[in-house]
Amino acid sequence: MPENRQMTIASIPAGPLQASHFALRTGPAPAPGNGQVLCRTLAITIGAGQRARLQGVSYAAAAREGEVMDGSGVARVEASNAPAYAAGDLVAGRTGWQDYAVLDAADIEPVEAGTDPALQLGGLGINGLTAYFGLLDVGAPQPGDTVVVSAAAGSVGHIAGQIAKLRGCHVIGVAGSPAKCALLTDELGFDTALSYKDPGFRGAFREATPDGVDVYFDNTGGEVLGSALRRMNVKGRIVCCGVVSQYDTANPAPAPRGIPGLLISSRVRMEGFLVFDYADRYAEARRDIREWAGDGQLKLLVSEFQGLDAAPQAFVDLLAGATTGTTVVRL
Repeated sequence: MPENRQMTIASIPAGPLQASHFALRTGPAPAPGNGQVLCRTLAITIGAGQRARLQGVSYAAAAREGEVMDGSGVARVEASNAPAYAAGDLVAGRTGWQDYAVLDAADIEPVEAGTDPALQLGGLGINGLTAYFGLLDVGAPQPGDTVVVSAAAGSVGHIAGQIAKLRGCHVIGVAGSPAKCALLTDELGFDTALSYKDPGFRGAFREATPDGVDVYFDNTGGEVLGSALRRMNVKGRIVCCGVVSQYDTANPAPAPRGIPGLLISSRVRMEGFLVFDYADRYAEARRDIREWAGDGQLKLLVSEFQGLDAAPQAFVDLLAGATTGTTVVRL
């Protein structure tokens, strides 16, 4: 049997994540059982939401020391005991951070031959699907609306903001550095971009939203959410996608003040969602995203790392705001 390298959780972080919270171990590759396939992982994606699982506050089961770090990947089928798949097929599923994984056929999906794993994990994967359904179904933007997106240079935010522009909206991105703000306006077509680290952020946010905010796509929570709450128009919509500002800490901050009072006074709808609720419509979203990306209307950003050993530092860099777009580790 081939050797299987696995990146495991050495310890659950009590504070900010460090690469030392993970450890590499090796062993033989597993064998597939009935209805299962043995997959060779080609690439994995890392998202901020995985940090919530290490906190034990995710919708997924809490992570435990000693287990393989969970995560989505694109893999090649090496051996199959499932009629729907044959050796050589490309598939996507929860491979985890390891070279080989045995997965139930019911838990994977086929990937079109020749598809770049970075595209499948980014624009066509959970990130793109989350942006698509979160913005269009939950946010329901109308032409002329002012749409604000936080973590706007991140894996979901950079796609959500561009889709809002395609819908004829005035789009404001909030990011963590002047360089990311320039990326949003100069390359991705955002109308305005603000750094939440700017000491004058609150004032700049007010100036950038003279007509208020119709849709706020929230990836961060915290102070940015607090600023948006006070600028929401009557019947505005807040899309609760993530809370990245609260993930990498042992002491998450409380929710901003003004809830529910501000929601009531302006009749604002604040709604959370899980992309998995839209599974029966993934093909619709992927068709649109492929079309937009193919004709240049949608730019899909990727921060790439090479080798399983790089995964822990890639995770640390993502949480520190050092990456843009989808973070992909090629194995």
